[in-house]
Amino acid sequence: MYTNPQYTVSVDMITYKHERFIKQAIEGVLMQETSFDYELIISDDCSPDNTQEIIEEIKKNHPKGDKIKYFRHKQNIGMQANGTFAFNQCSGKYVALCEGDDYWTDPLKLQKQVDFLEANPEYVLSFHPISILKNDGTIVDDFITNVPKDYETIETLARLGNYIHTPSVVFRNVIAELPFEFQLTPIGDYFLYIILAQYGKLKYLEEKMAVYRYNVGVISKMSNIDIANNNVKMYSCMIGYIKDENVKKIIIDKQIKVVTEHYKQIEASYHNAFVSRNFVFVTIKKINFYSKNPKLFLKRIKKKFKF
Repeated sequence: MYTNPQYTVSVDMITYKHERFIKQAIEGVLMQETSFDYELIISDDCSPDNTQEIIEEIKKNHPKGDKIKYFRHKQNIGMQANGTFAFNQCSGKYVALCEGDDYWTDPLKLQKQVDFLEANPEYVLSFHPISILKNDGTIVDDFITNVPKDYETIETLARLGNYIHTPSVVFRNVIAELPFEFQLTPIGDYFLYIILAQYGKLKYLEEKMAVYRYNVGVISKMSNIDIANNNVKMYSCMIGYIKDENVKKIIIDKQIKVVTEHYKQIEASYHNAFVSRNFVFVTIKKINFYSKNPKLFLKRIKKKFKF
């Protein structure tokens, strides 16, 4: 929560094994041109690579290195716990998000978003479009999210899911303490936006000012069943937290749909595994194959019985 009038913005950056990306992420923050002071909170979840060395080198030698407040956990505590820790270090009036594998591209990004929020107190959060950096190095338009026309309210955010990219977010530091349900959810960003949307409206500024790296994070590498399982857990945590009956009903409906789909995926997985390993089905598949390839069948018989 906002406790330090020295900083207008606290930039919240979590990192783990980001040695290939962290320099670009930090430089995107330190290049910001603002009429106010800001701090960069970096929380490193005990990265086993050279992430720490890169951060410390930038902190020591960059002209704006004194803006960095670097925290490194002695052991790995997990992404959600690390994210909560980093958030709790943010003392500025506003919080901006940028994970260690993404980066900002506009030096006036913070100024633009803060100016809007300062002039429009009914809004709690601003976000904007991003570009996507694919694994082959090409940068393309966002093909992941679709911002709806009626995007400003918590009801729309709850009904349509997350259409906000993390590196685009700046919000008012109004949360006194993250609820205990937040500590249990495997997906933090969407839950955070739901919490914030209770305090005001959301604003979409139509300028691309950041890049999101595609297929780099943990969730990008998960199976469909793992993703569905995480969604079920997240919605369960949200239902426990949300007090508004209309929003809670929307989340419950989404959870029911996810659970139903989750069941179908698991059923299909077990069915496929059973069919592929069961002796009868394996035999049927072999008979079907050799009936279409009689010469291979005769060759296999001759080899087996050596005649």
